[in-house]
Amino acid sequence: MKRGLATLVSILVLSLLACSEDNQPEPEYGLIWQDEFEGPAGELPNPERWQFDIGTDWGNLQLEYDTNRPENVSLDGEGHLAITAREELFEGQDYTSARIKTKDLFERKWGRFEARIKLPVGQGIWPAFWMLGDDIDQVGWPQCGEIDIMEYRGQEPRVLHGTIHGPGYAGDNSIGNSHILAQGGFNLGFHEFAIEWDETGITWLVDGHVYHRAEPADVPPGSDWVFDHPHFILLNLAVGGRWVGSPDEETVFPQTMLVDWVRVYGTLP
Repeated sequence: MKRGLATLVSILVLSLLACSEDNQPEPEYGLIWQDEFEGPAGELPNPERWQFDIGTDWGNLQLEYDTNRPENVSLDGEGHLAITAREELFEGQDYTSARIKTKDLFERKWGRFEARIKLPVGQGIWPAFWMLGDDIDQVGWPQCGEIDIMEYRGQEPRVLHGTIHGPGYAGDNSIGNSHILAQGGFNLGFHEFAIEWDETGITWLVDGHVYHRAEPADVPPGSDWVFDHPHFILLNLAVGGRWVGSPDEETVFPQTMLVDWVRVYGTLP
């Protein structure tokens, strides 16, 4: 009888523990970082959120010199960030533009990363919303990992690209897919570009539509999946380069990449 009572008590205790574990609240998920680009016209992007890459080429044979001048990157006074490519001689280059990043200010592993952007247009115009691994200074590219959330060739205004680059699958061997608008072009209005990234892989979306997914099993045999550590965000507007070619006589300048907002959602601390 005593043994039966002890067994019953043990069962009750285990049941209570199981119920307690089942009732543990799920981690809260919400907005963890954002920039809405509110401020007066001509103001540079918030230095608490963004820093500048200043220089040229960046390994892609780009033709612009990226600056920290308001003529190339500033708020428009209407709740947008304007990154503007201009045809002008500057530091030995024929064009200027801008490239900004959250490196050392905000770096994150996993979550939903999204931006609402109106894209420029024209042969040789190359805007991007993308990410690089926070260990780039230690291991270099592509070992650090690169996630191209939105990449676009100005001469193909209806075509969007989403891609990852890593060791053994970089450059022309990258893993990606494209989405083609049924009509119009990404230069005619704002669109929302996003990824949802967790331990199982990365999913690409445009205006809420899923068009691509990459998982560890997709990388070539013997290659590493390098998307298991924090990455930082970049926004830039390149001119020329291997992927898009040079501007031609029909390319109109200036061209502007207009960013309404950038937001990151994830598990709250």
